[in-house]
Amino acid sequence: MVKEKSVLPMAAAGDGKDRVSRAPAAKAVKKERPVLPAVDEAKIDFETIELLFFAYRDFVSDPDAILAKIGMGRAHHRVVYFVSRHPGMMVTDLLDILQITKQSLARVLKQLIEMGYIRQMAGAKDRRQRRLYPTLAGRELALALSEPQSRRITDAMNALSPEGRDAVISFLGKMRGRDPSLQVIESELD
Repeated sequence: MVKEKSVLPMAAAGDGKDRVSRAPAAKAVKKERPVLPAVDEAKIDFETIELLFFAYRDFVSDPDAILAKIGMGRAHHRVVYFVSRHPGMMVTDLLDILQITKQSLARVLKQLIEMGYIRQMAGAKDRRQRRLYPTLAGRELALALSEPQSRRITDAMNALSPEGRDAVISFLGKMRGRDPSLQVIESELD
C-alpha cells in the first residue's frame, strides 16, 4: 500500500514560486462519542457559572504570577498551602484532600522537598507513616501566595453584612464535593 502525500503549494517568502510538501496526509481518527444526557438549557445558570469561572481565574492569577517567577505551578501551591495549614499531616491525608493518586503527588512533593519548602519525616509511633511539615521557606511561600487571595476575599466581602458573608461561606461550602454519578478522571495536578 502506498502512502498518500499531500501536495500543497507552499510559497517561500518573496520568491513567488510554489513549493510542494511531501508530508504524509493525516488520517482522521474517528472517536466514539460518549452518550450524553439530555439537558434543558433553560435550567442552566450560565451567569453564575461564568462568574465562578472568572472569579477563580482571577483568584489564582496573583499566586500564579509569584509561582511562575520561581518555576512552580498550581500543584506546588496546593501542596504548600495544605501542608502549611496542617503541619504533620500524613501523605495519605494530602492525597485524600487533593483527590489525586500517589504518582501525581510524588513529582510535585519531590520537587518541594528538594527545593527546601517541605520536610518529610517518619511518624513517631508508626515509622511507616510519612508526615509532612513546611520549612520556614515553605511557610513563607504559603503566606506570600495566600495574602493576595485573602486581600481579594476581604475586598469582595467588605460591603457585605455579617449575614451576607455567612451566606457566601455557606454557598461555597455547599459547592464542595463531586457528583457521585460522574466518573472520576485522574488528571495531573496542574
